[in-house]
Amino acid sequence: MIIKDEQAMLAAGKELVAQLSPGMLIFFQGDLGAGKTTLVRGVLNAMGHTGSVKSPTYNLVEPYTIEGQVVFHFDLYRLMDAEELEYMGIRDYFNEQSICFVEWPDNGKGLLPNPDVLIEIIINGDQRKLLISHPKTIEKA
Repeated sequence: MIIKDEQAMLAAGKELVAQLSPGMLIFFQGDLGAGKTTLVRGVLNAMGHTGSVKSPTYNLVEPYTIEGQVVFHFDLYRLMDAEELEYMGIRDYFNEQSICFVEWPDNGKGLLPNPDVLIEIIINGDQRKLLISHPKTIEKA
């Protein structure tokens, strides 16, 4: 999927909502400025969130409750050691009721479970290319 601007990234987030259900873990990979948080904002807005959506870079996680659905948005960019996730009780966030979005998942390697959906955002000039895969489905095949 080719994304031409911010509005298209928000629209892509809206399209992703149909693929989400409670208990899912979604990884977002891409360089700084690729649009990971913008894509998450598009998803949250499509789910009914009307407030701001900021990158949780400094506090690692931003919780949202949207029409009874709990969503956690993680940004692991500043994580120095994956063990820090253990101290914050990250496993408690991943449950059957919540949906979890994780930016920079490689920084939590070894402690994060495999995602249900992996979204890679590749910068190509002013455009972005979204590559969406379902690692757990591929694993079971």
